[in-house]
Amino acid sequence: MDDTWHPQLDEHGRKVRLHAPSCEANLAALADPQAAVTFVPGSACAGRLDGVPLVPCTRAMVDAACIGGATLVEPPFLLPPGKQAAAGAVVREADGRIWLVAPSNGFGGYAVTFPKGRVEPGLPLQATAIREVWEESGLLVEPVAWLGDFPRTQTFTRFYIARRIGGHPAHMGWESQAVHLVTPTQARGLLHRDTDHAVLDALDAFEAHQA
Repeated sequence: MDDTWHPQLDEHGRKVRLHAPSCEANLAALADPQAAVTFVPGSACAGRLDGVPLVPCTRAMVDAACIGGATLVEPPFLLPPGKQAAAGAVVREADGRIWLVAPSNGFGGYAVTFPKGRVEPGLPLQATAIREVWEESGLLVEPVAWLGDFPRTQTFTRFYIARRIGGHPAHMGWESQAVHLVTPTQARGLLHRDTDHAVLDALDAFEAHQA
């Protein structure tokens, strides 16, 4: 079997071998709000979804979004002792589906999870969420609501609800080998960590309160 390499280099400029590459699925059904769709690096899928174009964006565009889009009013972030600060987002489409990522080679023991990452010194939480979502999923997002703060094994992670405003999932960074667009019910079957189920439960509660 030929080696499969991620098209994006890691943070040290090295190639990343995918030991068990993911397979794309249902790209033709992208507009179906009940369809589970899987993108892999380089998947060919153009057009629009929910009125937003699927167009790759640059890091400069992401950096601009971090400055201009990180304006959501949110509660204070109280970091518990012994934990590292992190931030991520539940990216929700207008049709109700959400975006998940499959970490390359199951990093951290995750088959599927929400895009998130640790806070770099001096970077605000909302900006961290915007940057991490783009790096892991290729999507450019705007946080629209605070969802909650969640204890994880090594981090205390603030999650936002975010909407997609650009980007393309086929341009995911090296940390992900697939990006999934799924219904919340499908997500519950894919997510296998209690910490991620807690985030999904919080989303359910948020949407029930909004109804």
